[in-house]
Amino acid sequence: MSEDIFKKIISHAKEYGFIFQSSEIYDGLSAVYDYGQNGAELKNNIKQYWWKAMVQLNENIVGIDSAIFMHPTTWKASGHVDAFNDPLIDNKDSKKRYRADVLIEDYCAKIEAKIDKEVEKAAKRFGDSFDKEQFVSTNTRIIEYQQKIDSILSRMAKSLETENLADVKALIEELEIADPVTGSKNWTEVRQFNLMFGTKLGATADSAMDLYLRPETAQGIFVNFLNVQKTGRMKIPFGIAQIGKAFRNEIVARQFIFRMREFEQMEMQYFVQPGTELEWYTKWKETRLKWHKALGLGEENYRFHDHEKLAHYANAATDIEFKFPFGFKELEGIHSRTDFDLSSHEKHSSKKLQYFDNELNKSYVPYVVETSVGLDRLFLAIFSNSLKEELLEDGSERTVLSLPPALAPIKAAILPLIKRDGLPEFAEKIFNDLRLDFNVMYEEKDSIGKRYRRMDAIGTPFCITIDHDSLNDNSVTLRHRDTMKQERVPVEKLSEIIDKEVNMKHLLAKV
Repeated sequence: MSEDIFKKIISHAKEYGFIFQSSEIYDGLSAVYDYGQNGAELKNNIKQYWWKAMVQLNENIVGIDSAIFMHPTTWKASGHVDAFNDPLIDNKDSKKRYRADVLIEDYCAKIEAKIDKEVEKAAKRFGDSFDKEQFVSTNTRIIEYQQKIDSILSRMAKSLETENLADVKALIEELEIADPVTGSKNWTEVRQFNLMFGTKLGATADSAMDLYLRPETAQGIFVNFLNVQKTGRMKIPFGIAQIGKAFRNEIVARQFIFRMREFEQMEMQYFVQPGTELEWYTKWKETRLKWHKALGLGEENYRFHDHEKLAHYANAATDIEFKFPFGFKELEGIHSRTDFDLSSHEKHSSKKLQYFDNELNKSYVPYVVETSVGLDRLFLAIFSNSLKEELLEDGSERTVLSLPPALAPIKAAILPLIKRDGLPEFAEKIFNDLRLDFNVMYEEKDSIGKRYRRMDAIGTPFCITIDHDSLNDNSVTLRHRDTMKQERVPVEKLSEIIDKEVNMKHLLAKV
């Protein structure tokens, strides 16, 4: 069922100008995608929502834009050269390659699906009196399922942490995990594979320096810590935010834009006094979850997943997971990174990266709390959650993309009923007035019904129809996307009505 939904999402994204396969005319490039005209608008609106909430609404957070190319020692200091690996396993029969940890997580996701089925059955049986929390915590079968999941993930985390790859393979064999394509259980050993893309900087092969495309944007913030702190006269605690491209040589890239080789991150590093980091970690967990929930995609679609296996630099880590069509997966990571990054860069660069605290009258290397959200994943979460097929009262169906209005690519469509009798000229005047404030679209091709359906499919919150009466009474028909309700409104009220729904400030007020 979820596979069919996912296929519809991919098809809709292409058909309506949101996402295209990169270099499609040359048969495409695996796990690389281009954002079309509507996708670019939606993506920019998501960025704006994050940037305004993170930078504009926080006096002590500033934004930067660091370069993709960085001195190669950066990646030695950050640990990426030695430890940025994925555990890979090959199937000897299908010759397909998989991430060993993902195979195990997918196995656990199937058990989770069984839990969901039990809950669904019970909810139908008990109706309004159903108490989900009590049922989940007392039902024997569900408790057994959950214990199995916890035991598997705990063992995998321990084996990956100690680099016991033989045990990761043993776990795959014990669980009888098969190749998803062929069903074969004939596996190779598990081995580590570094994910960084290498490149060269220099005019000649002899003098060229080996570089990497950055695998994350965080290091650009850390190496600029002192530059920003001094020029911005920043006082701890303070944050540095950044939106930018990152690159990972994902061998097993899949699930559309969920896991790509070129992707965009929205990250904020928050510098704090040592000893206060776990307090701030808890605060940022709550703040970030609230930001996501303000989008109105359904509170039940979010959950925290605390890490069993901590990265070498962290003393606490959690993921905000979202319920995608293929199950709960990571959307944003919140990590308490300790002083690992700044201390390591201090050591490798021989430059002092410390903060002098006037209140304590001493210098120290700050600790860091990181919030990092994948922009493409967030795009997919919003897009997949918003895409709906509705059965209407007259028996017909419509496909509607119920995007949060502030994020919608086009805020209103101006539609003259027919292409004559002065209606297009009247419509164009409205179009020219509104486009100073909103991204609007003028459309006169096809019947009005078809134009409504097209606007529903790209998520346009309002359609403004100009008819013969408009010429006499200076009013238009305003149609609301989600309810399909139509009302007659004066032209001079249009801007105010649209603004009430689509202005980003209404979304930010909920954060």
